[in-house]
Amino acid sequence: MERKQVIMEVNDMIETYCEGCFVYQHFRKVHSQNYAQNFCMKHCTIGEKLQQYGKYLS
Repeated sequence: MERKQVIMEVNDMIETYCEGCFVYQHFRKVHSQNYAQNFCMKHCTIGEKLQQYGKYLS
């Protein structure tokens, strides 16, 4: 995969799944922004896929 294609896929995933995510908004309201971000990075399937793309890009 080309670098530009990976970046476009990451952008599409964020726009489709992450913007307006109910789970993120709920955890941010109930707990904190840090807790919500940790949930996204460690437990959300989209967050895990974004991490894989990040490793590929670095």
